[in-house]
Order: sequence, then structure tokens, then C-alpha cells
Amino acid sequence: MHIRCLSTPALLLDDERLARNIRRLAARLAPFGVGFRLHAKTLKCVEVARRAMTTPGGPVAVSTLAEAEWFAERGVLDICYAVGIAPGKFERALALRERGVALTLLLDSVEAARALAEFGAARGHVFEALLEVDCDGHRAGLAPADPDLVAAANLLRARGQRVTGVLTHAGSAYDLGEPSPQAFAALAGQERAAVVAAAEALRAAGHACPVVSVGSTPTALFGEDFSGVTEVRAGVYLTQDLVMAGLGVCHVDDIALSVLCTVIGRRGSDGALVTDAGWTALSRDAGLKGRFAEFGYGLVQDENGNLLAGLRVNETNQEHGLITGAPGKAVPALPVGTRLRVVPVHACATASGFETVHLCQGAEEKASWPRCRGW
Repeated sequence: MHIRCLSTPALLLDDERLARNIRRLAARLAPFGVGFRLHAKTLKCVEVARRAMTTPGGPVAVSTLAEAEWFAERGVLDICYAVGIAPGKFERALALRERGVALTLLLDSVEAARALAEFGAARGHVFEALLEVDCDGHRAGLAPADPDLVAAANLLRARGQRVTGVLTHAGSAYDLGEPSPQAFAALAGQERAAVVAAAEALRAAGHACPVVSVGSTPTALFGEDFSGVTEVRAGVYLTQDLVMAGLGVCHVDDIALSVLCTVIGRRGSDGALVTDAGWTALSRDAGLKGRFAEFGYGLVQDENGNLLAGLRVNETNQEHGLITGAPGKAVPALPVGTRLRVVPVHACATASGFETVHLCQGAEEKASWPRCRGW
């Protein structure tokens, strides 16, 4: 059916752009012979994930146990929970593994390793764990030379648990001072060197370390050397977003995700268009502070997905989005009832507000699929 029949706001996924984005990364990684693990955190949708996973059963990375449970219920059994696990979630992880799910957990400290080891020993279960490596000081993990890396692995082994390898995330790719293909390639090299060094340290201590996992959309797309790496993870590459466009990772016309909204009025003071897509639909994630101000809370397209140059969502309330023009750009007098699309700044944050994603070809809906929500 035509998308004008959808109730707004609605989450749209452009089929052609999605396919193009999937082909781009697959072609980029193919010459390196490295494995690929889709990070499903952006759309949290099994039907979309199966477009990019190497088999119907995985592999996949997830950001919540709710995702792991959702995917497992739908036949995806090779799952990496790529966020450090809280001890209160061990029971849920155990339940998944006892159902036959190959669920790998992530740990980034001796303290976390001890908690999992004690739980596993008490329940008579052998968990599989990756140790998180800090490759750039962005967020979490142990430095490759930190003695706690080997200490955590030794502790797990001593209590009968299995250390399957190491994982890192080059999160600083999103806040490089001067992003460029060369800068992303250099960071990918730093990412690879850190995780390979960590793997070598574990092997020297007697751990097999079969998994060496790296990942971020920029480093996956621009990395030039994956030697010593067994798998690459990426997620937002599927849809891309304005942060990625602002960094030069993609073009605006590569962005496959948008929010369909309806004009419901105009503001008298400046003629801004008022729509029914506020921050509950778009989020207020405007990317890195001060970096992407020109995007506001999203750029604006017409109903068919054509960019309306100079227009952006400049303000959001809970259920209202206000569209204004760039300096010197008049806001068109669109009538109430006009359908528009908003291109998201951060695809993951925008998608999180929706229960359903609508796959579209142009302005025609081809399918609608449920999304996982919750933690």
C-alpha cells in the first residue's frame, strides 16, 4: 500500500538503499577473508538482520538481552551480547544457553570475571566469555598490556569457564577531530593492533583465544588490514544516518531510514511547520555536541523521499516537531495533512521509539516487520 495510508509517525526503511549499504560493506570486506558479525542494535529486527547475516542463524551481535531473547525465539542461535553483562542478568543468559543458544558474554574487569565464574561454578554451567579490550580510550575495556586481562582469563579458566577471545570497539571513530578515509584507516589499524596484541598476550598465557573481534561502521568500511582478526562487527552501516554523513562515511542519499510524519499546523511567530513527530519519534540525539548543528534533529524530505534542501527539524517537543529553514531559506506553506519524511541524525536512537519498521520501495510499503524493544 502507499505510505500515505500509514498512521504517523511511522518508521520507514528504504529497500533499495538498505540493499546498497549491505553490498557496500560485503564488497569492502570480501578481499580480506575476514568473518562478519552483524550488530543488530540499530533496527533490532530479525527480518532486516537476515538480509545481512551470513546464515539465517547468525552470527549476530546484540546490545541487550531482550534482543538476544527476541532473536533466539526466531531461530538465530549464534549471538554475542556485546555489552558488559551485569551480574543480575546471569540467570537470563543461562536460560538462553540452556535452550541451545550459543550466547557469548562480554567482560571487562577481573571483578566481572570473578562474578561470572562464581555463578557458573555454582550452577554447574560453562559460559563462553570474550574479554573487552580498550583500543582508543573511548569507553570500556582493558588495555592490551594490562595484567588484569590475563588475570581475568586465568580466573575464568580456574573456575571452569571458557575464554573464547577478545573484542574491541573503535568508538572514537565518531569523534575524530578531522574525519577522513585516511583517519578512519589509521584508527582501524590502531584497533586491529590493540586487539591482536591482547590476543597474543592471552595465548602466551595458555589461552587459545580463537575469537579476535573488531568493529565500528567507519573502521569496517575504511580499514585496510585485518590480519590477525577473525571477525568484523558493524551495525549502523545498514541504514546509515546523518552522523555518518557528517563524518564522510556515507552520503545523505545513502541513508535508508526516515520517519514519516504529518504537517499539523504552522507556528505564527515564524511560520515554522509543526508536525506530529516530536522527540518521542525522532529522539533528541543530535550527534556529538556542536559537531552536527546544521542537521538539527533531522533533515526533511517530501513524501517520496526527495530531500527538501534547506529544511530541518530545528525544535522538538514530546509530540511536536518544528521544521524551519536554514538562514535565508523560506519555509514553504505546506497545507495541513502534508506527509513529510525526516532523515535521522542517529538512526539507533530514532528507531528505538517504534514497534514496527515499514520496508518501502519509493512511496510504496512492501512489508512491515516488528522490532524488539526493551532491555
